[in-house]
Amino acid sequence: MSRSLEMTVFVAIVDAGSFVGAADALGMSKAAVSRHIVALESRLGVRLLQRTTRRLSLTEEGQIFYQRAREVLNAMDEAESTVSERALEPGGRIRINVPVSYGIACLAPLWSGFMARYPKVELDISLNDRVVDLIEEGYDMAVRISALPSSSLICRRLATTRMMLCASPDYLSRRGTPTTPTELLHHDTLTYTLLANHEEWYFQGQEGQVRTRIRPKVLSNNGDTCRMIALQGGGITLQPDFILGADVRRGELTELLPDYKTQELGVYAVFPSRRQLSLKVRHMVDYLTQALNH
Repeated sequence: MSRSLEMTVFVAIVDAGSFVGAADALGMSKAAVSRHIVALESRLGVRLLQRTTRRLSLTEEGQIFYQRAREVLNAMDEAESTVSERALEPGGRIRINVPVSYGIACLAPLWSGFMARYPKVELDISLNDRVVDLIEEGYDMAVRISALPSSSLICRRLATTRMMLCASPDYLSRRGTPTTPTELLHHDTLTYTLLANHEEWYFQGQEGQVRTRIRPKVLSNNGDTCRMIALQGGGITLQPDFILGADVRRGELTELLPDYKTQELGVYAVFPSRRQLSLKVRHMVDYLTQALNH
């Protein structure tokens, strides 16, 4: 007997809650379903199901085997769909959530290229810095920027970004240039409130990691707002390079504390479930990975 068929029958019984329900779902007779389970339990040498006239329940071994069997069957389904879908052209709508500033600066220029490559795909793009619930709000994927991705989600790293500590030459001429992180406590700082610790900034120096408290002059949930205030001489801000990099290259902002490294963050594509990763989403992730690292 096929081991995969035995697993399929066993999982179907658990999902349906009965031998009869599994038989209906699989198009088998109840006797055939019973034979598969007897063979499976005999081969494993353990009882997986407790069967009474009124009730069907899993043994401890059955619970363990069910979880692993479900993973194996899911992996088989995904392998088959991956191969079969390669010959298909992706189509349909992708609902994607992206951070506001990164979405405008880095992703907006890429969407037309994706549409040209995959004309049957429709894009529904939401820009929001709030961490959305992908399942509850119906998103196929999201782009998130963080030091570590959420352990509860499936993710793939698309790119990286480096934090930059910057101020305008005008501000520095008036208030002086800090030479150590601890001096930031005495400066006007502009902080992004959606950072996990927005009143404590992190640096890496010769002495190891340095954490410094700040007293924010401005708090905002939008990084571009902090950038604009910094450009106008309003203070020192810590923002990703995709927000401040061009200003530094033009000389409109000055990067500070050259002897200290700032944090590097990952840019991740995240999904609610590996099993639900469709062809169109896989093509989107491959496209973004290639485009962002070109």
